[in-house]
Amino acid sequence: MGRGLFITLEGVEGSGKTTQAGRLAETLRAGGRRVIVTREPGGTRAGAAIREIFLDPAVSLNVAAELLLVLADRAQHVSEKLKPAVEAGEIVISDRYSDSTTAYQGYGRGFDLRLLGELNRLATAGMTPDLTIVLDCRVETGLARTRERARASAHHFDRFEGEEIAFHARVREGFLTIARGEPERVVVIDSERPLAEVSADILRQVEALLARRCL
Repeated sequence: MGRGLFITLEGVEGSGKTTQAGRLAETLRAGGRRVIVTREPGGTRAGAAIREIFLDPAVSLNVAAELLLVLADRAQHVSEKLKPAVEAGEIVISDRYSDSTTAYQGYGRGFDLRLLGELNRLATAGMTPDLTIVLDCRVETGLARTRERARASAHHFDRFEGEEIAFHARVREGFLTIARGEPERVVVIDSERPLAEVSADILRQVEALLARRCL
């Protein structure tokens, strides 16, 4: 059995990653593909425990502690779930991965980007996505979506949703900077458009990748 694919969806809060990951998986499964959907933080049992701490705004974390938690989650995620699934020939779709750490803790929090890159390489064990989709929207649009979601579910803002708009603007610029630096891997898609249009653009990118890999 051949190697599968590793696809990541990235973007600011409210950009539509979780929704689009589910829609993509559903379409690929309908075509007979073997697909798993996962997320960071929280894609493993250990990760779920880390996620509770990581996203709880009532738990005070400095930048280094926040970063080390997400890296611990990633190291476990890679070894327990991501690598085994890809090696088994599955298509893995992850809602966030290492680019989120670069964007949030690096560009957003101001953590040293060079050191962050080294730590990310350690946590990922060198596992790089075959394709990364950055779902891009204005920060104001994304935050409005998260506020609406919070009202609908009686959900309180997490550690990042409650940050000031300037933080989210830095995170967005971080994702766009990553995309400009790695155009062969990272594709930016405007996620302010209707869901179906965004889904169609994502599917075109994935189908092109599948064709290149003869899968």
